[in-house]
Amino acid sequence: MLDPQTCEAAMQRRDQAFDGRFFVAVKTTRIYCRPVCKARMPKRENVRFYPTAAAAEQAGFRPCLRCRPETAPFCPAWKGSGATVERALRLIEEGVLDRESLQALADRLGVSARHVSRLFQQHLDASPRQVAKTLRVQRAKRLLHETDLPIAQIAIRAGFSSSRRMTAAFADLYRRSPSELRGKSRGLRRQGDDCLPATRSRPPP
Repeated sequence: MLDPQTCEAAMQRRDQAFDGRFFVAVKTTRIYCRPVCKARMPKRENVRFYPTAAAAEQAGFRPCLRCRPETAPFCPAWKGSGATVERALRLIEEGVLDRESLQALADRLGVSARHVSRLFQQHLDASPRQVAKTLRVQRAKRLLHETDLPIAQIAIRAGFSSSRRMTAAFADLYRRSPSELRGKSRGLRRQGDDCLPATRSRPPP
């Protein structure tokens, strides 16, 4: 994780070179953004920095609908994190935790489930299950924006066992259903309307 001073300077500049290298969370709105988000700059005392989207979500922050964190470059914090973590991430991306238990993942890695969890917390500041959940939701969100596939089909492609589980995940994270988010992305692209709430400190750059 970069030091807070570097993150703050990159946020102030909306520096493209740092896009995906960290995420900016605003305590007053409970929303997290990419450092390049064009929303109004938040007060520094209200900001926290996280190395991954999964870490921000595990801390209780929701993704910004304006800068769409799911479209950020693949987070470098998920690379160079040690051979075991990198192998685990590849397996999670392939859907292992969509179908199997954390113990099954650990067995494939030749370590204990507790050790896997400890490594993820150390390197990514998030649990393996949170990383898997974040990746599922991000896949689904991209498909909602970029395709006309039915919701049920998107759920399966994204790694959810059913559209009901996907809807529950979206309600928990975005406070909206997948169909509502799809409609909003197509119909509302004005004045940062995608960032919530509009009457308080806006999410960061």
